[in-house]
Amino acid sequence: MTQPDELSEKNIRVLLVEDDEDDFVLTKSLLSTRDNANIMLDWVSDFNSALEHIYQNTYDVYLVDYRLGERTGIELIQEAFNTGFQTPMILLTGQDDLEVDYSALKLGAADYLVKGRIDAQLLGRSIRYAMRQAHTVGELAEKENRYRSLFERSIDAIFITDRNFEFQEINPSMVNLTGYTSEELRTMSVRDLFDKPEVYDLLRQQIDGPVRVKDTEVVLVSKDKKKIDCLLSVVAIPDKAGVTNWFQTIVRDVTQQKKAQRDLLIAEKLSMTGQIARSIAHEVRNPLTNLHLALEQLREELPPEDPGLTLYINIIRRNAERIGQLITEMLNSSKPRDLELTPYSLNEAVKETLHLVHDRLQLKGMKLITDFTTDNSEVRLDKEQFKTALLNILINAVEAMKEMSGILTVKTVSLGDRAIMVCVEDNGAGISEQNRQRLFDPFFTGKQGGMGLGLTTTQNIINSHRGSIEVDSQEGVGTTFRLIFPK
Repeated sequence: MTQPDELSEKNIRVLLVEDDEDDFVLTKSLLSTRDNANIMLDWVSDFNSALEHIYQNTYDVYLVDYRLGERTGIELIQEAFNTGFQTPMILLTGQDDLEVDYSALKLGAADYLVKGRIDAQLLGRSIRYAMRQAHTVGELAEKENRYRSLFERSIDAIFITDRNFEFQEINPSMVNLTGYTSEELRTMSVRDLFDKPEVYDLLRQQIDGPVRVKDTEVVLVSKDKKKIDCLLSVVAIPDKAGVTNWFQTIVRDVTQQKKAQRDLLIAEKLSMTGQIARSIAHEVRNPLTNLHLALEQLREELPPEDPGLTLYINIIRRNAERIGQLITEMLNSSKPRDLELTPYSLNEAVKETLHLVHDRLQLKGMKLITDFTTDNSEVRLDKEQFKTALLNILINAVEAMKEMSGILTVKTVSLGDRAIMVCVEDNGAGISEQNRQRLFDPFFTGKQGGMGLGLTTTQNIINSHRGSIEVDSQEGVGTTFRLIFPK
């Protein structure tokens, strides 16, 4: 197509679609003036011939008569634009009819001219205007396609909302991130995606106020209830008057980065715990060995008929053995596990572990609810180590619940081809956010007489399986553990 700045120099090819030869002659004479010298006019007289030329797209502008035998110019314009045709078309009619005018422009016609009112200047100006308009529309369409492509192909999730934060535009990455379809998201509120609605409410206050929302850490929840760590940025889109009616939100999934940071922190904690444990073991076991030797020597030298001395010696011996056992447990909780991994059904491993707490649940009058995935649950497991890890969680759950009213829910959930998850949920006392952050720290415990190494051991076992462990808890409501294993 001829460019606008070339209109005065380059020839403009125009095709007239007109079933009356006299009108063709008249139109040709109007375009024969000096001002229109660069406009070259060709003519076809019927609907089908016009369509053939339109499909070839060899003209810059098409002048289309309203009456084309049994068909109309409106039909020709409609059929052309339905195929994606973009070259400007001007409708010519013998009478001034606002309904025809409206129909033509609505279908995409560049202009509407009444034959009896056309002169050479008006016709030439209409043709050049149509070309300039088509060029402008083409540039806008190209820019829109470019930005639409960036929107659609963005790795980050992007969505556009109105003033009420209702979804309007959603890119494929947002669909992939949340697991919801575009249609499902449009029926939802953005607030529904937040793990903590109060965080969304605070963000809304910031968006409506002077504070910019950029790379704010939030946690979203996918359709399959998976928590997603994200960085969220919101950009206001003002109109020409400066009024903001639209917002663009960019959501970057940083779940893997956060997991890597947590894994590194856990590894550092375990390494430090191991160093402390080895130092303590070295410093304590030597005098502990001397204590055992001294006790044996005392037993040989003291009179055996004295029951009081025997009692005290036995107390010292038992507590010395307990100290040795605690040191061994501390060392085992922090060192990497040597696993014997074999393909095994996670469903079966969970059922075997539940059997170990079955009597305890019955004695306390607690209810057990199970739900096992019907998908393939086979993963590479060290079954005995896994049972040890899960048993620690199950016992903690039982001890956190009240007798006769406790409900323990255990289920396995397939996460597609990549992973499978074990969920353990109780309706116990729950854990405060402060304690939840320290839950896997060595020696941290809320139990009287506990060492605080059970969950440290559990986490160590799960990490050795290249899995991960997540905990949600609400005081007075209960706690949920999620163990995720790669397939």
